[in-house]
Amino acid sequence: MMQIIHGDLIGRANSGAFDVIVHGCNCFHTMGAGLAKRIRQRFPAAYNADCRTLKGDRGKLGTCSVAPCMTQQGQSLYVINAYIQYDWRGVGRKANYDAIRQCLAWVAQTYPTHRIGLPMIGSGLAGGDWAIIEGIIEDELGALDVTIVRLSHESQIHRYIS
Repeated sequence: MMQIIHGDLIGRANSGAFDVIVHGCNCFHTMGAGLAKRIRQRFPAAYNADCRTLKGDRGKLGTCSVAPCMTQQGQSLYVINAYIQYDWRGVGRKANYDAIRQCLAWVAQTYPTHRIGLPMIGSGLAGGDWAIIEGIIEDELGALDVTIVRLSHESQIHRYIS
């Protein structure tokens, strides 16, 4: 059962709405922009998990690193760094659709009974086509409890202020 809502993925995760959140990463330990930057700030263990992987390793594409974290409510939350793009530099699409599929298949196998929160993974700074990515999500996670959180206008304003 997949649903799409408007809001703030991190805020909803902090309130206990999810057991797992998944976000897209590159293979170079940056987490310096967009949602990844906010995750790095709020859940530093996610960045630490990323840094325990080999920087610049193309072999990470399609794999994930996992960080057990705690919400502000004191609940357990797994933050999944999904390596869906090799690099962040340049123009055009950086999202790798095969890598997205492999990461989400792993999430489905590893967390089949968890409440999963996703951003519009791969379609923002990574430049992927949302129609393609949404189809991949439906294929890989469609039978699970998945919520896609589209960034709301208020969240966008907050993101640029903070």
